[in-house]
Amino acid sequence: MKTFLAATLFTSMLGSLHAQTPAAAAIPAPVTSSKATPSRAQSLFGDVAPKLADLTDNVLFGDVWARPGLSPRDRSLATVSALIAMNRPDQLRSHLALARKNGITQEELVETITHLAFYAGWPSGVSAALVAKEVFAQP
Repeated sequence: MKTFLAATLFTSMLGSLHAQTPAAAAIPAPVTSSKATPSRAQSLFGDVAPKLADLTDNVLFGDVWARPGLSPRDRSLATVSALIAMNRPDQLRSHLALARKNGITQEELVETITHLAFYAGWPSGVSAALVAKEVFAQP
C-alpha cells in the first residue's frame, strides 16, 4: 500500500504527461532527459526538487508504469481513481487524457467518477466531473 501511495504522490506532483501518440500512450515512455530537451517533470519542478523529478522520470514512469503486473489500462484506472479520491484535479486532467489513450472510454470514466463520489466524497466527485467535462471537450 505504501508503494502505491508513493507512486500516486509522484504522479500527483507531475501534473501532466508527455504528449504521446495513441500507439505509444499505453505506458509513459521511460524518460531520458537532457539539458537540451528536459522531461516534463524536469520542466515543472526539476529546478526546485531535482531528485523528485529524477524519481518521477526514472522510477515512476521508467519502472512502475512498465511493470507487467497490471495493464496500462488498469494502471490508468487505478491512477484516475486515486486522483479522484484524493481530490487532485490538476493531476487528474492529464491522467484522464492518458486513460482515454489507454482504452478507457469516456462512459467508463464518468461511471468511475460517479461511483467514487459515494466512496471518496461528493466534493471530490463534483470536482472530478468538472475536470472531466473540460478534458472531454478537448480534441
